[in-house]
Amino acid sequence: MDWDNLRYFLELSRTGTLAAAARRLAVEHTTVSRRIQALEKQMGAALFARDAGGHRLTEAGRQLLPAVEAMETAVLGAERTAPAAHEGPSGLVRVGATEGFGTLILAPQLAQLTRRHPHLSVDLLALPRMVNLSRREADIVISLERPTRGSVIVSKLSDYTLYLYGQREYLARKPLVATPEDLRHHDFVSYVDDLLFTKELQFLDALHRPERFAFRSTSITAQYEAVRAGAGLAVLPAFLADRDPVLARVLPQQGRFTRTFWMSMPSEAKHFARMQVTWAFLREAVAAQHGLLLPGTVR
Repeated sequence: MDWDNLRYFLELSRTGTLAAAARRLAVEHTTVSRRIQALEKQMGAALFARDAGGHRLTEAGRQLLPAVEAMETAVLGAERTAPAAHEGPSGLVRVGATEGFGTLILAPQLAQLTRRHPHLSVDLLALPRMVNLSRREADIVISLERPTRGSVIVSKLSDYTLYLYGQREYLARKPLVATPEDLRHHDFVSYVDDLLFTKELQFLDALHRPERFAFRSTSITAQYEAVRAGAGLAVLPAFLADRDPVLARVLPQQGRFTRTFWMSMPSEAKHFARMQVTWAFLREAVAAQHGLLLPGTVR
C-alpha cells in the first residue's frame, strides 16, 4: 500500500477539507483529491463522505485511521534515528498561537529563528481560535488553557497583562470613569459570546456587565481597530495597546487582568532536533519580551 496515499488520507482526516490538507502538504487541492481517489479504489470502499462542510470519514475511513496513525508513528521514529544529512535542525515546524500574540510577539521572533537555522522552516498559525494539538493542526501550540488530556509535554510560557482601554478623544467626550459604576455611561467592544473559544477571554463580567455592545468581533485586532476608531471601551492585551498613543488605560487598577500562555507539544515529538530547537527558542524569545507582556513588573 502506498504510504504517500495514506499520508494524504491522514491529513484530510485531520483537516476536513481538501484546501486545508493541501496547505499542510504543500500541494494543490487536486493532488489531494487524486490521491484519495486512488486510495479508495485500492481499498474498494469510500473513505470520506463529501458534504457542504468538507470531508467526513466514513465507517471504512474510521476503521482505517488507527492503522495509518500507527504507521505514521513508525515513520516518525525512523526519521528520528536516521543520521542527519547536514548539520543543524531541518524540516518544518508548525506553531499555533492566539492571533494577537502570534502576530505581534511570535512572528518577528520566529523570523530570527529561521535566519539562525537556514534548514528550518516555520509555519505560524496565528488564529482567533484554539489550534488543536491532538488533530495535529500544529506541532507546538501556545494556548490560554493548560492542556489536560493526551500524551503531551506542557510548559508555562509566560503570564501577560490586559487592561481596559479607550480612545483618548472618545474618553474626552464621554463622562469621566472614576469607578466601575461609571462604566454604565459607556459603549463597549468585545468578543462574540457564542464564538468565544476559551473562557479565559471573559473579562467584563468581573468589572461591569454592559447592556449592549457597540461592536463585537472574533478577532482581537479587529477589536483593537474598533477601539482605536472610538467605538467604545475594550479589554486589550497591553502588548498590543500600550504601544499606541491614541489609546489610554481606563480604571488601571480595577480594569487589569492577567492571563497565562501555555506551550505544548506531543510527547513523541520531543526527540526531534527541529522541535527541541524551536521549543527552546520560543522560551528564550518570549522571556526576552517580559517588559511588553507584563509592563511595570520586575523580573
